Amino acid sequence: MGGVSGPVARVSEDEWNAYFLTRTRERQLGAWASPQSSVIASRDALERHVAEVERRFTGREVPRPPNWGGFRLAPEVVEFWQGRSSRLHDRFRYRKDGSRWVIQRLTPQSSQHSGVRKMLLVK
Repeated sequence: MGGVSGPVARVSEDEWNAYFLTRTRERQLGAWASPQSSVIASRDALERHVAEVERRFTGREVPRPPNWGGFRLAPEVVEFWQGRSSRLHDRFRYRKDGSRWVIQRLTPQSSQHSGVRKMLLVK
């Protein structure tokens, strides 16, 4: 597990379009067929939707969906940790310091804080 923090900026539509064109046709179609993180009835329902989108764009270029875009994260702090049954977790923090990264080993979190951290990561 882990986490990343730093400033986030919306990527320009020109960059979205340029990146979308680098994706395979299959992935472009998938962007239309799969609204990210939406609840679906079944895998079959998703595959039927993909087939419908394939028919819609047969013989023509797949445009970028209007809701498709992205954000750029400039990481300043990255933390990784691997849990152990003893709760003596291995934790490392990478912190940006100018043009270099400082690596720090951290002590395990106390059990009183670990539940809070899990909630934040799940959210």
